[in-house]
Amino acid sequence: MNEKHVLVQGAVCKCRYGTVPDALSVKSHQKEIANDGGAKKLIATTKDTGATFKNNSFGACAKMNNRPCKPVVQQWINFYERVTLSHGGKVLLEDSKAVCPVSGDACISVIWHGQAGAPAVGQMGQLDGRIIKEWNPAIDNEAIEAGLNENNWEAL
Repeated sequence: MNEKHVLVQGAVCKCRYGTVPDALSVKSHQKEIANDGGAKKLIATTKDTGATFKNNSFGACAKMNNRPCKPVVQQWINFYERVTLSHGGKVLLEDSKAVCPVSGDACISVIWHGQAGAPAVGQMGQLDGRIIKEWNPAIDNEAIEAGLNENNWEAL
């Protein structure tokens, strides 16, 4: 089974009938967060409906003769049903879709889930020193080798 990313504040969505993407704004709560490489971002849920995008537009809407889009999310589908957050919302995932009243279908999909991965210290011991040097040329090769040999990544 493939793991799916949880949607968080700033996730980027697009509409099949629009011309530009827009970022999701979590407005349904201020409590549950995902710890994204040290950044704390609110988790998006099925309660994030209505005008819940940063610019509240996907550009020109093909369903409205290319007039400006003003999305109003009616509901979300393909959410994680096994977890309910404290405000009653279900967690949205990277394959969740939103239903728009203009199209009448789930035409809003996710382009990017909003999380940015960051390597953890424990993962560094699994890397080749040459790869680390490519990521950060400022690291001394001798320090890399010492870290690899001692498995002491905090020194790097």
